[in-house]
Amino acid sequence: MNTRELVRSSLELLDRFTSQNSRRLARKTSRRSFVTRLGTLVTGAAVLPLLPVSRAFSAEPVEEMGDPQSCDYWRYCALGGTLCSCCGGSANSCPPGSEVSPISWVGTCRNPVDGRDYLISYNDCCGKSFCNRCSCTNTERERPVYFPSKSNSVLWCFGTESRAYHCTVAAVLGEATADD
Repeated sequence: MNTRELVRSSLELLDRFTSQNSRRLARKTSRRSFVTRLGTLVTGAAVLPLLPVSRAFSAEPVEEMGDPQSCDYWRYCALGGTLCSCCGGSANSCPPGSEVSPISWVGTCRNPVDGRDYLISYNDCCGKSFCNRCSCTNTERERPVYFPSKSNSVLWCFGTESRAYHCTVAAVLGEATADD
C-alpha cells in the first residue's frame, strides 16, 4: 500500500467515524435539548463575572488622609519595610518593573477620617533591587520571628520570578468586623 492509498483510507475511516457519531448524537438529542444546553452555557458565562474573587486591590476606602510617603500614614500601622510610594509606585501598587508577591501578611489599621478599622494586606514587591528610601518599622502587634505569619521581619517574595525584595504596598482589603 503506497502513501496515497494510506492517506485516502485514513480519511475515509475518519469520515465514517465522524458521520456515525454525528448521526448517533442527532438520534439521542433534540433541537430543544441543544438550545437548552446552549442557553445554559450562555447564562453560565454571563454569571461568571459575579462569582466571588479576590478583589484585594479594589476595596479602597473613599476618604483618605495623610501622606502615603510617610511612615505615619494610617495604612502603615503594621508595615515593616520600604514604602513603594517612595520608590515609583503607590500605597497599593508596585513600581513598574517589579511584581507583587501573592503571599502577604495582614494587619488591622484605623482610618482617622471615618474612625473605622480596616484589614490591610501588606504585599512585598519583588524583582528589582532594594529601594533604600522611606524605610519603616511599624511593629504594632508584631510577633517574634518564630511565629512567621505574624512577623514583618520575613521577606515575602514567594511565588514570584525573583526573590529580590524591592518595597512593600499596603492594600485595603475591606472593613474589619468583630468576626475578623
